[in-house]
Amino acid sequence: MQRGYEVIVVGCGGIGSSAAYWLAQRAGAGVLAMEQFALGHERGSSQDHSRIIRRSYHDPAYAALASPAYDLWGRMEEESGIKLVVETGGLDLELIGTTGIKDVAHCAAAMEAQGIAHEVLSADEIMYRYPQFQLPGNARGLYQADSGLVDAAKANAVHIALARRHGATILEGLPVRAIRSVGDGVEVQTDEGIFGAKHVVLACGAWTNNLLGGLGITWPLTVTQEQVTYFATPYLREFAPDRFPIWIWRAPEEFYGFPIYGEVATKAGQDVGGEEVTAETRTFEPDPLTRERLIRFLDAHIPRFLGPELMTKTCLYTMPPDRNFVIDAVPGHPRITVAADAAHAFKFATLFGRILSQLALDGWTEYPIAPFRADRLALTDPTFRPIFRNEAVLRHA
Repeated sequence: MQRGYEVIVVGCGGIGSSAAYWLAQRAGAGVLAMEQFALGHERGSSQDHSRIIRRSYHDPAYAALASPAYDLWGRMEEESGIKLVVETGGLDLELIGTTGIKDVAHCAAAMEAQGIAHEVLSADEIMYRYPQFQLPGNARGLYQADSGLVDAAKANAVHIALARRHGATILEGLPVRAIRSVGDGVEVQTDEGIFGAKHVVLACGAWTNNLLGGLGITWPLTVTQEQVTYFATPYLREFAPDRFPIWIWRAPEEFYGFPIYGEVATKAGQDVGGEEVTAETRTFEPDPLTRERLIRFLDAHIPRFLGPELMTKTCLYTMPPDRNFVIDAVPGHPRITVAADAAHAFKFATLFGRILSQLALDGWTEYPIAPFRADRLALTDPTFRPIFRNEAVLRHA
């Protein structure tokens, strides 16, 4: 087996598989990607049928990345012939008077700055357009027509298939035990020996600190076990992708959901509603309290969305304290680049793969990623208070 490579990618989830593809386009057989489990496994955060894609972000830094991400997903579909993005329209919902950086007003302002078309709708306007909702009179929503979903499982498989087509080697079932900066390169230690590369890309999700620790670095990353539930609604036509949007309820308890896709069922979950775990201590057991909170919300606001529970799936969130991404070289190790997804990156996965390929091969990228540096206060100041979980989301019956 070849032991020396131009770039080694550790992790083949959403971002890692994309990085392997974009690197292979330029470096071909000089690219090796390693996955510790089987490809397409359900132990991390990149599995399942659907992830939200949207342009409606409160922060201009994110809104600026949305259009390039959409463009690159289109290129992936064209090259592969596989449909990956389904545009359904999207609603960001809140109660009037909601404050905070993620409210509808901030989203609208960020989108206006990028020239992204959108509408702000009253509760009556939303229910006229989508009578599936039952909203109080003081609700409002921001509608964006391009929002929808990315088929996560298909996207990962497409990235891997095309990476192989361009010459990359993909090894699954091969855990990485350690990485070391050595001279002008990097060594990657595995159970099958040591592999060398000029550059290493880490896209390890909940396992990020396991490898950073060997470099003398530990970031304040919080890992939680989250879940989504599929409901076998009997009202299939009402919740088809051409009749019902993706939606996010912005509140201290934040929920989100999808039309029918992948399964003959709707899908919804609570954002950051789960317990803190590690990659090793997590379970795959759904939490009944989180499910009850979700069902109460749906029963109050989208009652026909519900039906018999088809299944509940768990996944892992891995979040820096400010819940912003990390896309940067590891401090003190310029030949090791890391991406931390912050539990909302899949919509940008193919873009981030391209960015990581540029950082590895060129040392720079044209995309605006300054807010996602590894030396920011959220990662370096031990007194920085996490802001990803609202106090009102603390567990209750």
